[in-house]
Amino acid sequence: MSYQVLARKWRPRRFQEMVGQQHVLRALINALDQNRLHHAYLFTGTRGVGKTTIARIFAKSLNCETGVSSQPCGQCGSCREVDEGRFVDLIEVDAASRTRVEDTRELLENVQYAPTRGRYKVYLIDEVHMLSNSSFNALLKTLEEPPPHVKFLLATTDPQRLPVTILSRCLQFNLKRLSKELIADHLQYILTQEKVVAEPSAIVHIAQAADGSMRDGLSLLDQAIAYGGGELRDDEVRAMLGSVDRAHVVGLARALAAKQPPLVLAAVAEVAERAPDFSAVLAELLSLLHRVALAQCVPGAVGADAEDGELVIELAQQMSAEDVQLYYQIALLGRRDLPLAPDARSSIEMTLLRMLTFTPDNTAAKAASAATKVVSTPAPTPNVRVVAPAAARAVPAPVAPTPASSSREYPASAPTAARPTIAESAAVHESTTPASAVNWSELIKELRLDGFVRQLAANCALLETSEQRWTLSLSTPHASLYNKKLEERLRAALEQKLGRSIVLDIKIGAAAQVETPAMNTERVTQEKLRAAQQAIHDDANVKALVDTFNGRVIANSIQPID
Repeated sequence: MSYQVLARKWRPRRFQEMVGQQHVLRALINALDQNRLHHAYLFTGTRGVGKTTIARIFAKSLNCETGVSSQPCGQCGSCREVDEGRFVDLIEVDAASRTRVEDTRELLENVQYAPTRGRYKVYLIDEVHMLSNSSFNALLKTLEEPPPHVKFLLATTDPQRLPVTILSRCLQFNLKRLSKELIADHLQYILTQEKVVAEPSAIVHIAQAADGSMRDGLSLLDQAIAYGGGELRDDEVRAMLGSVDRAHVVGLARALAAKQPPLVLAAVAEVAERAPDFSAVLAELLSLLHRVALAQCVPGAVGADAEDGELVIELAQQMSAEDVQLYYQIALLGRRDLPLAPDARSSIEMTLLRMLTFTPDNTAAKAASAATKVVSTPAPTPNVRVVAPAAARAVPAPVAPTPASSSREYPASAPTAARPTIAESAAVHESTTPASAVNWSELIKELRLDGFVRQLAANCALLETSEQRWTLSLSTPHASLYNKKLEERLRAALEQKLGRSIVLDIKIGAAAQVETPAMNTERVTQEKLRAAQQAIHDDANVKALVDTFNGRVIANSIQPID
């Protein structure tokens, strides 16, 4: 006996054997059992989700010799003939190959005649959207007022292409894409019945590759069994599907979490040795970042017992929520632009490096570094340049500036020893040293904060410190930055730096006259800009150009050079 492929061997023959689509099955079962039958049904949905299968079971239910029922016997002549595809009163038409109006008219000529074998004559028209407009017009009248012994079952993957006149004459049922879990469970059941040894992870990969289609899943399962010589192993299924080794994607994710460009490039080089589909690499990375974001926003959404639950939880703790969202968006755009790049490897390298370049803490550190250089030196007449408005540089707003008094204060009894950090100095002398002696801006940089917690810290002023308590003031206009979660993150960072537990007290609106690091940065930036603009207006060469060519200086094109 010839081999029968799994997709045909395991095609459901009763409604109870269907996987998923309960919203459709319930309506059809009730209609059959209560004899409330419509003359035309339209089944829509993507490929392989059960449109034709449901239509055939419905036709069998209508013509079972035991009577119209949602549970055909499956043993009578009519049921067996429908299952074997030779029931004379079930007319299956592939509309994609019969698009001409002459074909439709020829088909409808026999509608008026009574069924030959069964109770109803059933027309099953697959891919009905492929019919021409003339064919739809020919079908329309019959579809509106068919003889009582005729039922029309239409199936399509593209219902938008059907005329509204056809849609309005049918009961419409939209079949959903099947979830990965439903497909995996059904594949596991089939493998058990077929006595095929399979690794659970291999089944998951096939279910994921099926992309919501049970038929595709069964076809891939057939292929995987043949590829593995009667067994399903994870590495062989990945090789067959051309999937990316998860270990490589994990390496990329961990390198991103560490924010180390050399590690990122080394991980890309390791992936490139396997000559992968880099679009698939980014797709796997996007999927991993999605699960990490879920774990951060809804802690119980990804359990440690999931397939990669421990890894996801680990990355969720190492990455900030802001970084994960940024990485996801950049990976999404990088995948879109992949075909435009000179080569795939350079494109994915640039995508990953872009993630690290634009993380909030990197941009903030650069801005803070620039501000430090300005306030730690005398203020000579600044060097400036004038650029056209269209080419004006975008200057990011610094987040963690250095106050004007940039010199650090340390105990006089250790002039030759290695100087401690700001936090260490505060830890030793905070009981006798006022808060003004602690350089809050420098401490923010040493804490290596990022995202919103860095914004919160930068818009706070340090009021006082003691052995157990640090008191900060948050200006009222920035009160929206405050929430308990950010306060806890800032407190944890301070405790780690100080090496002891503290109470962090953030007072909103207190001591409004105290300059915060963000206010200091804005003031310094404005002073530099005003100095640069004044230097341009006073420059003799610029005055000569303005007088000679009747020109003008565009103020917003002037940017100070750090």
